[in-house]
Amino acid sequence: MRTQPAPMHSAKPLFPLAVEDLEDVTIPVLRPDELSPVAPEPPSVSHAPPATVTPSSGTPVAQAIAPVQAEAVPATPDLLRAPAAPAATPAPAPAVKPQVARAAARKRLLTWNRVGFVALLVVLYLGWTMPTERYITPTRGFGYALGIIGGSLMLLLLMYSARKRFSWLRFLGPGAAWFRFHMVLGIVGPLCILFHSNFKTGAANSNVALFCMLTVAGSGFIGRYLYAHIHAGLYGRKLELGELQASAAGLRELSGKVSFLPDLVTRLEAAEQQLLACGPHLSLLGFLKPVVVGFASVKARWQLYRYARNGLRAGARASPVVAAESKRLRRTAAAYIDKRLAATRRVAEFEGYERLFSLWHALHIPLIFMLLIAAVIHVIAVNVY
Repeated sequence: MRTQPAPMHSAKPLFPLAVEDLEDVTIPVLRPDELSPVAPEPPSVSHAPPATVTPSSGTPVAQAIAPVQAEAVPATPDLLRAPAAPAATPAPAPAVKPQVARAAARKRLLTWNRVGFVALLVVLYLGWTMPTERYITPTRGFGYALGIIGGSLMLLLLMYSARKRFSWLRFLGPGAAWFRFHMVLGIVGPLCILFHSNFKTGAANSNVALFCMLTVAGSGFIGRYLYAHIHAGLYGRKLELGELQASAAGLRELSGKVSFLPDLVTRLEAAEQQLLACGPHLSLLGFLKPVVVGFASVKARWQLYRYARNGLRAGARASPVVAAESKRLRRTAAAYIDKRLAATRRVAEFEGYERLFSLWHALHIPLIFMLLIAAVIHVIAVNVY
């Protein structure tokens, strides 16, 4: 009758060692026919006590140990290679990316500049619609104080120009801080003047001063828009054309993301060349280039969207995998097209925006001095006559 080997206790492993302790452990390899009738002593291990096997009654010790060694020896290389516990499988990233993208989009939609702009519109609407003449009088009281405060703030606008041109005024603070202060004064000062005048016109000298102030304030918003296109952010340093070209070239290395549309990269490169070449070539009309490039960019984006949509439809009819992932692939292609065209458009428009900003600056400074002269005449006419 054939006997079965004694079962091992599950609570005590055969080699109760840690992974780092296995470097000094030597396990002899023996064949069943080389075993003597007497059970050999287990090898002594300095780090942990040897494992014991308890055979069942009536079974020789050698026959009980042989199957155990025959099963343990092949597992020795795995014990030396494998870690103590398998690594946890990371969670798939696509399940988290949409949430992160939506959170980032919400953060971009709500900024301090947009909140301030909305608040400005609300204040202007309330001042235009409410009967402020019942509470504010330009000749006395709070209305008169608003006129003085608004005029003083408009005078302080010149401090930014002085800080930028005279190096000995560095003790007043950095130029970036004064630029922020300049824009705040350019909004708060005209707002005080509008409430001072009750959003209405008056005498001839008052009307001249009011329209000069509105022209300067409006040109300030235009200058802010132009400034942001040729600088790294609203308060950053001035960009160089080479930096924009390097950024656009870096996006071309990501063409592997749209490998499911092989002709898309070729069509994108052709559209980029057209954007860079379009626009007036005369330097006198260089300020019109952003407008021409903008229309050409919209047309190129529409054509590339149509090609990607038609290509994905054809691929969906031929492959069920493409049909199942068509929406995700379409979003990927659209995002890649937008990034490439936006980078190329900024390169193409850079020189035009530089020229526009120079023209704006040449007009903005004389308007400020015209405003100062009109304000002085208005103050003298009100207080003397």
